Amino acid sequence: MVVGVAGYYGFRNAGDEAILEAIARELKARGHEVVALSGDPKGTREEHGVAAFHRLNPLALLRADLWLLGGGGLLQDATSALSLTYYLSVLRLARLFRKRVVVFNQSLGPLSPWGERRVQKALKGVPVILRDQDSLEYARRLGLPAELGADPALLLTPPPVKREEDLVLVIPRAGVSQEALKNLYITANHLFHEGKQVLVLLLQPGYDDEVAKTFYLHRIERTSDPRRVLYLAAQAGYVISMRLHGLILAAAAGTPFAALSYDPKVAAFAKETGAYYQELPGDPIKLSKAAMYGRYPDWEKVEALKERARRSFDLALGEATPVKRPHGRG
Repeated sequence: MVVGVAGYYGFRNAGDEAILEAIARELKARGHEVVALSGDPKGTREEHGVAAFHRLNPLALLRADLWLLGGGGLLQDATSALSLTYYLSVLRLARLFRKRVVVFNQSLGPLSPWGERRVQKALKGVPVILRDQDSLEYARRLGLPAELGADPALLLTPPPVKREEDLVLVIPRAGVSQEALKNLYITANHLFHEGKQVLVLLLQPGYDDEVAKTFYLHRIERTSDPRRVLYLAAQAGYVISMRLHGLILAAAAGTPFAALSYDPKVAAFAKETGAYYQELPGDPIKLSKAAMYGRYPDWEKVEALKERARRSFDLALGEATPVKRPHGRG
């Protein structure tokens, strides 16, 4: 079967590219062909080894039998109403073309009352798999039946690399308050003065570049390559991240982590893994102590999330596969 994937792909965001990498690997391992909608089809073809078409080309939806909308945080209008409109339009158009559609391992929200009404209407009759418990509860409040999955990037396998216990990855994000960035900078400074190696990792080059000046005293690396992020996460002794996929790839690598949450999806992942987290603007001393004294997530909960991620593919592909019933009397 040809399976299409629609999300925020081709925009040099390491988190979304990690999702696509994981989905493509899992689908290929199950014997399916993969087609992706992308803002940079050529780059997506080269980086992920899948067929890719421009996300604004509606006829690309004819290329697959099943479309997975997601994963990621697509069903929200906090970023912009235009973003939500785009993804719901993809969903509606695919259904108009009589393609099977599954909302796949997404977060739900934040949504305005206007956004809630649009999502309720668009998702009626569509199989929905959400990646965290908070989103599942939100869906139920909106009257949307849903299953619980997990972020596919949890299934990525880390490379063999020697762990450096003194290395701490600090992952900020643009678009948050200066106070929050300053507090994360104080955290990085405190760890450095306590003898830790600090690497500031920017996961969306271009967008995140503006925060580099805040961390100018520290070593900085920019990358949108999820393989590179996973390598560094596996190498590090600890990860402190504002970005969700800094945490998810740390979990995939078996590296302890703590979160500074700018968005409900970050807090939701921290809660589900039993990891230490703070809401913005954060307390830099307590955050640095989490790294210094090895405050760990609950690894059994992480493994349970990985199993949920695997099962989500069974759910999605099962929804998409017609049941063959015997003819005649049985």
